[in-house]
Amino acid sequence: MWISKINLINFRNYEKENIELNNHINVFYGENAQGKTNIIESIFLCSMGKSFRAKKDIEMIQLGKENASIEIFYEKSDRCGKIKIDIANKKNIYLNGIKLKKLSELLGNINVVIFTPDDIHILKGGPQNRRRFLDIMISQLKPNYMYNLNLYLKTIEERNHYLRQIREEHKPEEMLDIWDEKLIEYAEIICGYRKTFIEKIQEKITKIHQEITDNKEEIKIEYHTDCESKEKYRQLLKERRKLDIIKGYTTKGIHRDDFYITINDKDLSTYGSQGQHRTAILSLKMAELEIIYDEIGEYPILLLDDFMSELDEKRRKHLLEKIENIQVIITCTDKIKLENKNILIYNVKDGNVRKENQEF
Repeated sequence: MWISKINLINFRNYEKENIELNNHINVFYGENAQGKTNIIESIFLCSMGKSFRAKKDIEMIQLGKENASIEIFYEKSDRCGKIKIDIANKKNIYLNGIKLKKLSELLGNINVVIFTPDDIHILKGGPQNRRRFLDIMISQLKPNYMYNLNLYLKTIEERNHYLRQIREEHKPEEMLDIWDEKLIEYAEIICGYRKTFIEKIQEKITKIHQEITDNKEEIKIEYHTDCESKEKYRQLLKERRKLDIIKGYTTKGIHRDDFYITINDKDLSTYGSQGQHRTAILSLKMAELEIIYDEIGEYPILLLDDFMSELDEKRRKHLLEKIENIQVIITCTDKIKLENKNILIYNVKDGNVRKENQEF
């Protein structure tokens, strides 16, 4: 799987830019705030239908313009394709010229694994960061997952609204049973997917982490959920009903799930060093690469947004050894030299991309 061409119009600081890529390593270098991450963002957007950093689509339209367009041409082992996203008052997504009605129809056409400096917060930050990591990985492979997750979140919103109506307008509590049963149905599906993929991560991450640490560290990942079964979650919702009414929101559910990582049986978030956190996130992302390969039979596109600077020489070498057959998009402030690699190098300045040289 690889991307052959990116066309950008009025996207972020790009007025009009056409970028051709090779199927291995593509390096975009330049000073900060020149537009390097915008290229990564455009690829992620065409993969997931959402930005990894913009809260609103309108933020991606160039200042002073009314609309933006992103067009990506890609090749897979069994087909070629084109994804186009137009952003104006609303966002329209097209696959091979056909307008998509649902986001789930986009997912899985371009698979990506993304590294950013902020990824350290997947492990150091709150549970929402870890849930987002799972959501991105699973939804690329199982579009039905995102469909059910969106239904769950919509139901949570409706239930929370009714909880406040009970508290403020004395609406009948029994009506909560309707939303509870919907939550239970969707939660069981979502929890099942998450448990399965946590098990897949554990299978992959053990060996990967041992290789990076020269067998000095054993990594384990454990999933925690309020929704072990329909019966347990139904009982939990009943037990928490009075509290939920007082607070005005649903206090338990898969929207509160989390996973924990231990290194040599010690909690990483509490006892892990900065180096251990970096190694763990590298292992986690490499496991994601391998899981996607197992699921679809080809490697996803690897997006490294200023991430090489986060790795020391040993971790960087280990990463590069694992990407022989993967298309990689790298952004960095300084030109990096990678020996014996098929590389295209681009300089990015003021929203202009210039192919500088190529080495084979």
